[in-house]
Amino acid sequence: MEHTPRPVGGSELACVAGQIGRRPHALSRIAARCPWGYPAVVEDLPYDDRGRPFPTLFYATCPTLVAAVGALESAGGVRRLAALLDDPLIAADLRAAVAYERRRRATLARRYGLPMLDAGVALRTGIGGVADHRAVKCLHAHAAHALARPGYTLGRRVLGDAGELWCADRRCAAFCTERPRA
Repeated sequence: MEHTPRPVGGSELACVAGQIGRRPHALSRIAARCPWGYPAVVEDLPYDDRGRPFPTLFYATCPTLVAAVGALESAGGVRRLAALLDDPLIAADLRAAVAYERRRRATLARRYGLPMLDAGVALRTGIGGVADHRAVKCLHAHAAHALARPGYTLGRRVLGDAGELWCADRRCAAFCTERPRA
């Protein structure tokens, strides 16, 4: 299912900035929301308006989600989950997810008429900007892909192994000036 991006601006952009503690990269849309309705994953444009690449398509912004996946990474999760690629079905699903991300980045670059300082190299990378599509590097990017595109097996496994993904106290309300969308 192809998504039509809607510009992220105003209060949602401020909310994402508060979640990640800085101004976000150029965004096309909120790709997934937490159970409270706040942004959890954004879809990044592959280049900024000056042509600098940002090859991570789906980026986790929810602080609780980011912390949970970070704890999994720190506990050896990358090595453990990379071993799952020995399963041909999981490896095929990763290849399909990489192919989707490549197509989507190219579509976004065309749709927004983005300049490319790297001659399009970032468009050909895998999940999280990894050059080798058979490698697992950033579990955050796999988790974000699974939330943006449910059904992605390796990402679902990351989410399952990460434990509690969402806060119980609506902490992102501190960053958001408007009520969240359902």
